[in-house]
Amino acid sequence: MPRRKEQAFNEIVRRVRKECFGKGPERIHTVFVDNMAISILHGNLTPTEKFLSQTPEGAEIVRAARTNMIQTLYSQHVPDGMEELVGSKMTHLFSDFKVEEDMGVSVFIFEKPIDPYLSEPSERAHKENVE
Repeated sequence: MPRRKEQAFNEIVRRVRKECFGKGPERIHTVFVDNMAISILHGNLTPTEKFLSQTPEGAEIVRAARTNMIQTLYSQHVPDGMEELVGSKMTHLFSDFKVEEDMGVSVFIFEKPIDPYLSEPSERAHKENVE
C-alpha cells in the first residue's frame, strides 16, 4: 500500500513552525481536498505565549502575531520540499489561530489537485521519463 503524503506534509509544517516560534505543534492533522491541504494544529503555544494570553488583550496579541508571522513567512518563501511533495505550486495560504483552544488552522491552496499517495521511486521515475 502506498504511503500517504499527509505525514510528510505534517513534518514540513512542524519544522517550519518550530523554526519560526521555537516550538512546533504537538499534533497536526492534514487532509487533501482537491487542490487544498487543510492542516489543523494542536498544542502550539510556547510557555511565554500561554502567559501572555491570560488576558483578552494578550490573547489577541498572540493570535495576531502568530497569524501574521505565518502568513508573512510563507509569502516570502514556500518551505523547502512542500511544492515538490504535492507536485504543484502553492498560490495562497489562509491561516488563523484560536488561542483559548491552543489550536491553529492553515489552508494551503495549490495550482493543481493533490494526489494523496506518495509515488514509489520507480513509478516517479517512469512518470518523469514519459513526460
